[in-house]
Amino acid sequence: MATLSLRKFLIVASACLFLTACATQKRSTGKMQGDVYTGSDTVEFLATGVKDRVFFATNKSTLTTASRDTLRKQAAYMRKQKKLKFTIEGHADERGTREYNLALGERRANAVKDYLMTYGISGSRLNVISYGKERPVNSGSSPLAWSQNRRSVTVKAQ
Repeated sequence: MATLSLRKFLIVASACLFLTACATQKRSTGKMQGDVYTGSDTVEFLATGVKDRVFFATNKSTLTTASRDTLRKQAAYMRKQKKLKFTIEGHADERGTREYNLALGERRANAVKDYLMTYGISGSRLNVISYGKERPVNSGSSPLAWSQNRRSVTVKAQ
């Protein structure tokens, strides 16, 4: 009797594994350029034509040329929307301690805030929050996933 139950269990388990292996996954179209993600599959928009996020290199909070270009567009949008306030969310990848990643996310968000302020956006309109590694956009554990999670996202404040 036990052999029959074990055999049924193995058949069901094998079928589940087979079906799981056949499932398709969404392929990322993103690309790595050095240590920074430059793809568009995780990018949302703050406004038409204005990306809401910028990406960072590993353990860095310095802005890349591509990030500065995006932030200049964000600043132009913010100057037109004078009554709106924004929250800048800092994020990190899964590597490192919770405390380290919260501090890194805060440095990233503050780097974005400081840059936007150099383009005339009042600091009183910009709130900074760090989520560290707590809100990954890609839950994978690979260089591509990590690069997608090393980001700062600008959202309209509620």
